[in-house]
Amino acid sequence: MTNDAVYETNFPGLSLFSRGKVRDNYDLGDSLLMVATDRISAFDVVMKQPIPGKGKILTQMTLFWFEQVKDLVETHLISADVATFPEACRPYRRDLEGRSLWVKKARPIPFECVVRGYLAGSGWREYLRDGKICGIPLPEGLREADRLAEPIFTPATKAEQGDHDENVSFAYMADALGSKTAERLRDLSIAIYERARGIAEKRGIIVADTKMEFGFLDDRIILIDELLTPDSSRFWPADAYKPGHAQASFDKQFLRDYLDGLDWNKTPPPPDIPADIIEKTRQKYEEALQRLTHPVT
Repeated sequence: MTNDAVYETNFPGLSLFSRGKVRDNYDLGDSLLMVATDRISAFDVVMKQPIPGKGKILTQMTLFWFEQVKDLVETHLISADVATFPEACRPYRRDLEGRSLWVKKARPIPFECVVRGYLAGSGWREYLRDGKICGIPLPEGLREADRLAEPIFTPATKAEQGDHDENVSFAYMADALGSKTAERLRDLSIAIYERARGIAEKRGIIVADTKMEFGFLDDRIILIDELLTPDSSRFWPADAYKPGHAQASFDKQFLRDYLDGLDWNKTPPPPDIPADIIEKTRQKYEEALQRLTHPVT
């Protein structure tokens, strides 16, 4: 099954700009070629086995969401049509089809912009410990997976590969970037989340939380990387939602839950993933794509 998967790309004639947890990025001068591989990470560790077709799912979903929010924010997208890519990319058309984006080269902002509409994951653990998330106090007595009265913005530092992202306060972010930039990022992130939540709810999916990345293009803030995929968001089936415990999901929480049951300290090297877990993870990603992008009748 994994024979058809793309774990890593190497394109002679193209200059590798960076290799992230999922994406291989190539330098095209004043732009980048961003290729979504089938690698998957959990707890900020890249697994040894890929999820076949995952990169294409992430690319399709990102393109869907870019279209939905284009009136809210400029994105880094130039084109997803390989036929329009620079000439140097053409020899690799078969490898690039469906899993690559030609994008503007921006200066990344070194924070994950996280928006939470529900109490889950590290936010739930912080709430149990402190009654707060990233310094934001929340009401007493909330249950795991409860919907919050209003979405909250909870930034995190963007870690290098192999390190863990760290939740920080808005004040920390504002001190690092300046109040004006931090406020713009917060407002953009919440507006994008609220737009997406409304679209997803009509399709039977709860967007519990999501993380976004932004960068500077000249003096403009633009949206970069992926958007609202199962790698960067928690998607819950609305018809099964019941707060008070962890929820069924269409994202990599399924893989995290499997790994949580192992005797593994969440640092490299990662354990092997059994074939059935790989396939079930792939199916969840595929279902998220089909549910979210299928027209509402």
